[in-house]
Amino acid sequence: MANLKEIRNRISSVQSTMQITSAMKMVSAAKLKKAQDAITAMRPYAEKLTELLQNLSATLEGNTGGAFAEQREVNKVLIVAVTSNRGLCGAFNANVIKEVKNRVNFYQGKQVDVVSIGKKGNDILSKTNTILANYSSVFDDLTFDKVADIAQVLMDKFVAAEYDKIEIVYNNFKNAATQIVKTEQFLPLAPIAEGEAIASDYIFEPSKEEIVSTLIPKSLETQLYKSVRDSFAAEHGARMTAMHKATDNATALRNQLKLTYNKARQAAITGEILEIVGGAEALNG
Repeated sequence: MANLKEIRNRISSVQSTMQITSAMKMVSAAKLKKAQDAITAMRPYAEKLTELLQNLSATLEGNTGGAFAEQREVNKVLIVAVTSNRGLCGAFNANVIKEVKNRVNFYQGKQVDVVSIGKKGNDILSKTNTILANYSSVFDDLTFDKVADIAQVLMDKFVAAEYDKIEIVYNNFKNAATQIVKTEQFLPLAPIAEGEAIASDYIFEPSKEEIVSTLIPKSLETQLYKSVRDSFAAEHGARMTAMHKATDNATALRNQLKLTYNKARQAAITGEILEIVGGAEALNG
């Protein structure tokens, strides 16, 4: 059994850890509220924009998507991995990295490169994959303009035929305790099935073709921004949950150490009493 000083030091260490994890939990909870409100407010806009684009495209003849809808034989694939810049958020980053590796294996025999949004994903994936670019700084000040610049780079690479397919892998925010890893096709635009569009009698100004050609880049920028926003909210939810569990585990460990300490102290006191009694009996004898 460890001596009393060692146990006291361990109790002190565990209590310090509890204070840190508890503080991090509260910080993540505060940030989560803001991030959750942002993604909740954005989803209806993104969904309506996609619906409008599909409805317009379905009423037009020919290849309305232009270069963005060009279906080519898939030989070169670009995967956009959205992770975080910081750890201590459970399996948040590990799940995305695992899914990216699964996608790489799926395209075995083809050229697969990675664009990393987040430092953690870049650090791990750079060991086994070719990292085309790392946009970790986007989380320092997450704005639509910064993400739109990244989306424009991806669109330019697809149009220039540098890649035949681009996918986004990220954590979809469901609630504070649940994050779902999703893989979405970014480019080329998925073909619209017949019968999916809702026919509406609208007067268009300018023409439908011009509206669609303007909406496609805007829709792609919004899709990427929604993915990054989703991941940002999911990160804080995962960290809050992880720190909550860590605090609970530290509390249980502290209570166990206190019980061990009390037992050891009681044993030491009992031993001292026995020594005193034994010494007194020896003197009397």
